Amino acid sequence: LENSSLIARRLAPFSVRLCASPELIAKHGAPTRPQDLANLPCIVDTNGRSLANWRFKGEGEESISVAVSGPIEVNSPIVARAAALSGLGFAMLPDFIAAPDVASGKLVTALDDRILAGTGIFAVYPHRRYLPAKVRVFVDFLVQWFKTRDTGA
Repeated sequence: LENSSLIARRLAPFSVRLCASPELIAKHGAPTRPQDLANLPCIVDTNGRSLANWRFKGEGEESISVAVSGPIEVNSPIVARAAALSGLGFAMLPDFIAAPDVASGKLVTALDDRILAGTGIFAVYPHRRYLPAKVRVFVDFLVQWFKTRDTGA
């Protein structure tokens, strides 16, 4: 965290997938390396941390950033999913949003081996020393809620 007075507690893992419709891939081809996305239509979700600079695993241990652009910018992963389903471009979608459409074949993933891992959903709050009880209880609730979703309970 940039502000060291804050505490971040990991609630759950979080992963993304690079997705597109089969029709878009048939028309433009699938990227074989992240840099290919610079020349392909992409759907930019402005909620993303890196906006139109998508990060991937490089050839070695380093990560690389690819500047992407496309016909549409959105501010919702749900809208990005709809745009990808409509064939407007490649979209970086949260796994839990993309999974049903990937399973049904409505969306196809690309560059799976180049997607960065280790991200998560975090609760961020002020230092514990002055943390109100209701905030502590709410964060504990969220930790348990996400655990039950991971185990399928």
